[in-house]
Amino acid sequence: MNLRTLQDLDFVGKKVFLRLDLNVPIKNGVIKDDTRILEAIPTIKHILEHTNKVAIASHLGRPDGEVDLNYSLEPVGVRLAELLQRDVVFVNDYMTEPYDQVLGQLDPQQIVLLENLRFNPGETKNDLDFCRQLARGIDLYVNDAFGTAHRAHASTVGVADLLDPNRRAAGLLMEKEIQALGSILNQPEAPFTVIMGGAKVSDKIAVILSLLNRCNHLIIGGAMAYTFLKYKGHAVGSSKVEADRMDLVETIFRNAEARRVQIHLPIDHGCAAAFKEDAVRVDIAERAIPAGLMGLDIGPKTVEAYGRVIRNSRTVFWNGPMGVFEWKAFAQGTMDIARAVAACEGRTVVGGGDSVSAANQAGVADKMSHVSTGGGAALEFLEGRVLPGIKVLLK
Repeated sequence: MNLRTLQDLDFVGKKVFLRLDLNVPIKNGVIKDDTRILEAIPTIKHILEHTNKVAIASHLGRPDGEVDLNYSLEPVGVRLAELLQRDVVFVNDYMTEPYDQVLGQLDPQQIVLLENLRFNPGETKNDLDFCRQLARGIDLYVNDAFGTAHRAHASTVGVADLLDPNRRAAGLLMEKEIQALGSILNQPEAPFTVIMGGAKVSDKIAVILSLLNRCNHLIIGGAMAYTFLKYKGHAVGSSKVEADRMDLVETIFRNAEARRVQIHLPIDHGCAAAFKEDAVRVDIAERAIPAGLMGLDIGPKTVEAYGRVIRNSRTVFWNGPMGVFEWKAFAQGTMDIARAVAACEGRTVVGGGDSVSAANQAGVADKMSHVSTGGGAALEFLEGRVLPGIKVLLK
């Protein structure tokens, strides 16, 4: 992929529109996790070495095109000021107050942060007038928000399209994500193991079929495992099953058989009588789940079996938890798999919000080769799609 990067742009004295992913959890004005802000700092600092005329833009949550101060980026501006040791000029209404004029009047130790892009309905609609407003007076466009690269929004595609291709580039995080996920598609060292969890087969079918062309092992966990087990004729009790998606499971098994990919399913379970956080865990030491119980976690025998496959792998991609890891009684399987992936001596890539949260919860995120910030964008990339937010950054 011939990507235009920061090294391809001359930033000296230029006005820069910098799209970041600063969509961090905020409650009562307090940032609960500043990981995405921290990950954006290297790109910001690189640009600031050459120009301070930087307008940072991001979305936060889903305010649906309306001003909702619960989703204001003001707390993010405060944190950016702390991290960069610069004044952050917060531009609240850049539709009536052209921010390019603000950029031209900045002191050397100031930068600009625009209010939540999604306060304007033109952002998600990629409205041309909104794009023109954002692009007004801008010399260069940089996108470091990989997590939104699958969205053809104003700030991810429209603004870039208004500038010449040689005035657009990917930030350092975007470049890192593309390289890491690209290695999964193009250069996975065998044995390559894909660990797929989460609730629904239907949500993951496209990425599973794509990776079946490349992997040697497919490990299944989470609620989707019970749809697979049901398809194979095993009793699953009252576990969640996509009964109307058995055709998708059949397609996966057929493709796996044709490509000699081994599919691994749970052989024991952590169960409960009801889907409740305070439900009592009942361990079932066999594959069949009795009536009246639902699977909410993988069991220790499954962890050991999956762990053996992971240990012997040279490439691992993990997306989706093995159970309801948010609930303490049913977190063990996911935590154990996180530790197994971290201990693998091969290349390990974690993608998807829940998997990243689980790796952090297990305290092993820093032991992975790459932890993707992408979520849905990462999965669509691994489906083999050219994402719209990346397409506009290609040479």
